[in-house]
Amino acid sequence: MARAKADVSGGAAKPASAGKGYAQGSRVLAELIGAPLGGGLIGWLLDSWLGTTPWIMLVLLALSVVVAFRNIYRISQERAE
Repeated sequence: MARAKADVSGGAAKPASAGKGYAQGSRVLAELIGAPLGGGLIGWLLDSWLGTTPWIMLVLLALSVVVAFRNIYRISQERAE
């Protein structure tokens, strides 16, 4: 009886923690939302200040999307363990 209780309570292998996987997913989500939003906002502000609407915003938006996907690629290369 004691051996059966030990097998149920602590003898079985515990599943690996998914904490790092969730953290990586949160980082990917932050990159997908934050980079284009930040690039678009900064571009819009510069356009309105310099009077070059919409060119700086489009350039910064495109660059921020490229940087976001590069960062997501780097995150995907990390080991989740």
